[in-house]
Amino acid sequence: MRIRIDSELCTGHGLCYSVAKTLIDYDERGYGVVIQPEVDASTMDEARRAIMSCPEQAISIVDE
Repeated sequence: MRIRIDSELCTGHGLCYSVAKTLIDYDERGYGVVIQPEVDASTMDEARRAIMSCPEQAISIVDE
């Protein structure tokens, strides 16, 4: 599974990278960017926290 951020929905609140530091960072404008796309059992809780923290619902986990 992979975590992704819809860049068209993201408005740069920064909540996602504050709760999922191993999966998400920010760019020069403060928008979230995925730095570790693979989500496994060890990072699933962190990915879920990122999803729950996003007011715009821009973060999702896709099964690829």
